[in-house]
Amino acid sequence: MINLSLPSPANLVPPQPKTLNPSRQKTPPTQTLKNPNSEHLKNRLIHQASVGHLRQAISTLDLMTQQSLTPDLFTYSLLLKSSIRTRQFHLGKLVHARLSESQIEPDSVYLNSLISLYSKNNDWVTANAIFETMGERRDVVSWSAMISCFSHNDMESKAISTFVKMLEFGEYPNQFGFAAVIRACSNAENAWIGDVIFGSVIKTGYFESDVCIGCALIEMFAKGSGDFDSAKKVFDRMPDKNSVPWTLMITIYSQMGNRKEAVELFINMVESGYMPDKFTFASLVSACAELGLLSFGQQLHAQVVKYGLAFDVCVGCSLVDMYAKCADDGSMVNSRKVFDLIPDHNVISWTSIITGCGQSGKHSKEAIELYCKMIEDQVLPNHFTFSSLFKACSNLSDPDTGEQIYAHVVKMGLPAVNCVGNALISMYGRSGRMEDARKAFDILFEKNLVSYNTIVDGCTKNIDSNEAFGVFHQIEDTGFVLDSFTFASLLSGAASIGAVAKGEQIHARLLKAGFESNQNIANTLVSMYSRCGDMEAALRVYSKMERLNVVSWTSIITALAKHGFATRALEMFQEMLNAGIKPNEVTYIAVLSACSYVGMIDEGWKHFNSMYKEYGISPRMEHYACMVDVLGRSGFLEEAMQLINSMPFEADALVWRTLLGAFRVHGNIALGKQTAEMVIEKEPNDSAGYILLSNLYASVGQWN
Repeated sequence: MINLSLPSPANLVPPQPKTLNPSRQKTPPTQTLKNPNSEHLKNRLIHQASVGHLRQAISTLDLMTQQSLTPDLFTYSLLLKSSIRTRQFHLGKLVHARLSESQIEPDSVYLNSLISLYSKNNDWVTANAIFETMGERRDVVSWSAMISCFSHNDMESKAISTFVKMLEFGEYPNQFGFAAVIRACSNAENAWIGDVIFGSVIKTGYFESDVCIGCALIEMFAKGSGDFDSAKKVFDRMPDKNSVPWTLMITIYSQMGNRKEAVELFINMVESGYMPDKFTFASLVSACAELGLLSFGQQLHAQVVKYGLAFDVCVGCSLVDMYAKCADDGSMVNSRKVFDLIPDHNVISWTSIITGCGQSGKHSKEAIELYCKMIEDQVLPNHFTFSSLFKACSNLSDPDTGEQIYAHVVKMGLPAVNCVGNALISMYGRSGRMEDARKAFDILFEKNLVSYNTIVDGCTKNIDSNEAFGVFHQIEDTGFVLDSFTFASLLSGAASIGAVAKGEQIHARLLKAGFESNQNIANTLVSMYSRCGDMEAALRVYSKMERLNVVSWTSIITALAKHGFATRALEMFQEMLNAGIKPNEVTYIAVLSACSYVGMIDEGWKHFNSMYKEYGISPRMEHYACMVDVLGRSGFLEEAMQLINSMPFEADALVWRTLLGAFRVHGNIALGKQTAEMVIEKEPNDSAGYILLSNLYASVGQWN
């Protein structure tokens, strides 16, 4: 077991400067800048480095060397620190090369800066090599920089072991060393070590005196242990909070699913007089996107403009995402306005607008067009861009375009990335090309649970439940822990073939796995049992649900309507409204279907008209088809035709098929023939139109 105990601060003797072996020390050149022009060049270099004009500063350095003027170590250190501050790491490496050519012996300050340079450039190998060559010259800054280097490069175990070596070396950690090693403990594997170090932090008095340590502890408790209470206690006990810990807490709450707490904390932050920055707004806008808080998000947008952050890429991307997710009608107008205001687009901003268009469904074609513009602007896409593009191709049922995009994926060397492969599997599955989906699944180098869930979902959507259950057994063999999505997909597969026995087996398995209280699973169970004809079991599952959301209510209303309990379905809809739950588009399809089954024309019109007036839901093709069915079943054929003619978009085959069914019931041959021609024109390869027309002629005895 690692011993991380530290001596009591009271017994500490301040570390004395280490005396280097005189034989190892090199006397710096005594020739200073005696040329009258030297001081001018040095001052110019210092000024250029200070204002961030590093290229000009290096040119001045080269000019000094050409004039046989020897810059001192301070000059090189200044240039190096400037390159780190401005994140021009390639220029920092150039400074390193210049010093190596000068034969000046670097000191520990310079070497520590070099470690920091290569660390921030993700080159831990070079940073570690420099650290190892320092030997006895290593001080607390050197050790802290190296611990931070390992921590930032996802080498948590190496960071912790380096921290232990520092203690063995006799160097006592400062606040930067503590903060770095605590960050390395911000995962489940090392959280227990973080608890030990936390005790040492309290013992040394750094806990309540350093913001960096407080922020590191907040991350450790939240991300390492999932202990939000302890993270909040650390935050509350920080005496000198600035906007950084406030933003950190808001970001953690937002990322870890506690989005309401993030909003409340932001309000407290503003009331406490702290000024939010771009990171605060980005995290909070993302929380609003997930919560559907469009109104509050718009208020934040106004604050963003007030603080002069409207053109920031990070904030802009969050706003693009929020408007895309919160638009009730799937509109991308506001998202596009925000996107167009961003002056310098990068891969993140392009991906955010492409993702918004792809997920809305209505703008999937626009997502492909935006991708073409992105390529024209010479911005290279990343794996998230490609995932969103495959989603857009899925919505368009256009796997051919998806295959062209996949050629770009291969060209960029990203086919092995999980999220890209999973999106490709989903695209093929939703397009009905399960053979291609299976090939895409098989060639994935490292499959994760999402990969398996995606292929299972594809199988169930294509009514290949046997294959889905086969993959289910493969998942168990791999050792992955099944999640709610796996069970939901399998239940859908059982429902699609009416296999209630298999559904019951899955129900038993998920109870054993502890998913009985999962809302998504419960909603799927209600749907599965109702689709398999077991309404009693569906009601039993529904009655045991502790929390009901719009999907829960919609599932039971749909089940009741399909099984002939239309009046009860409409009563449940009213109970839903009384409970303060806002209906969605699918809810209204179930409600209008219930009205159709019992011939409630006035009730149907009432709900159809209330969709947009009360809830801002624009009727889709399915809603018009339901209303056509309501009117057609009751014999109001002319009114049904008038409704079709008044639609804001062209009626598809679904609407005409619905009307054709009504003509068959009421024996209207003339209008039925015209309607059948419309069905066949829309979908010439679909047999439904021909069958309905055949039944219409048969109903009036015209067998020929």
